[in-house]
Amino acid sequence: MSNDISLLRQAFVSQRQFYDDQNFPRGFSRSGHFTLLEASILEQHGVVLKSLYNKTIEPQNEYQQQFVNAVSGILEPSNPIERAWVKYLKLTTCKTKFHTLFGRSKISGPTPISQDYYSEADNL
Repeated sequence: MSNDISLLRQAFVSQRQFYDDQNFPRGFSRSGHFTLLEASILEQHGVVLKSLYNKTIEPQNEYQQQFVNAVSGILEPSNPIERAWVKYLKLTTCKTKFHTLFGRSKISGPTPISQDYYSEADNL
């Protein structure tokens, strides 16, 4: 199947733009996670891609069927639209681990020194 971006864009035409204000409130292109091509793919075709992913619409052509197979894990993502959507899913559905230098447990104060530690000679 051809990976020509103009043919792919025609296969996933949408009347509305796609926004994800919950995960990317400043937009896809300003998030720093997507290239300009990936951001434009998500904005222009994301409504159709999300509907295909959620199975609210049926695939209408062979490109859409290949997309469904790619996001289902049957095939590897092989074109820019499939790779952009898989990247979007990875960023929005996988929990990221946050590492810090500081732990959650509080550091306890100095431990009291028992009287057994001192000898009789220390009391002089």
